[in-house]
Amino acid sequence: MKYLLSLFFLIFFFGAKAQDSDPFKNEVALLEKKYDSLWDSTKETIVFTGSSSVRMWHSLQNMFPGHQIVNTGFGGSQASDLLVHLNSLVLKFNPKKVFIYEGDNDISAKKKPKKILGTIQEIVDKIKQHNPETQVVLISAKPSIARWNLRKKYKNLNRKMSRYSEEHPQLAFSDVWKPMLNKRKLKKDIFIQDGLHMNSKGYAIWYAVIQNFIN
Repeated sequence: MKYLLSLFFLIFFFGAKAQDSDPFKNEVALLEKKYDSLWDSTKETIVFTGSSSVRMWHSLQNMFPGHQIVNTGFGGSQASDLLVHLNSLVLKFNPKKVFIYEGDNDISAKKKPKKILGTIQEIVDKIKQHNPETQVVLISAKPSIARWNLRKKYKNLNRKMSRYSEEHPQLAFSDVWKPMLNKRKLKKDIFIQDGLHMNSKGYAIWYAVIQNFIN
């Protein structure tokens, strides 16, 4: 009996650990199910992916009505999470363009900008291996009220992503950091109550910047 209880505990423990090792499994599965019915494989596709700032951009398709937009943002994600789920969230759609927003949560999780960039490079390499013609746009980390104390680290990451983008064809850097500031001060009326995520004013700023990379 004691042996059976120990065996049961081990099975339960390692089963739970396996589930915890992929906290985004269910959310990714829901996104796949959603676009199984919405995505038209005969049309050119633009994928927006990354963390919650993309996931919560609910007006994306309406803002770019002349394009088929797939939004596979998944809240709380880091660049390493996108790398794990890249096939399901990006590659399966064989996109013409991919907009990536990662780094925000990575910095908050105390990852070094150099390490974050390394993971982003892996993501870009896999996209290029899948289709060398795919254009990739890295969206800069954004400033926010909640994480303003980390602004130096975000700016460091943005500089690294910008330089990396300049060195590679078919790769671009979309700077949303500067337009979200009034000189050196953060525009505080562009955020919702949590001080981290944006309201419609914030997304209007993003649209003004990103539309130049869509067309």
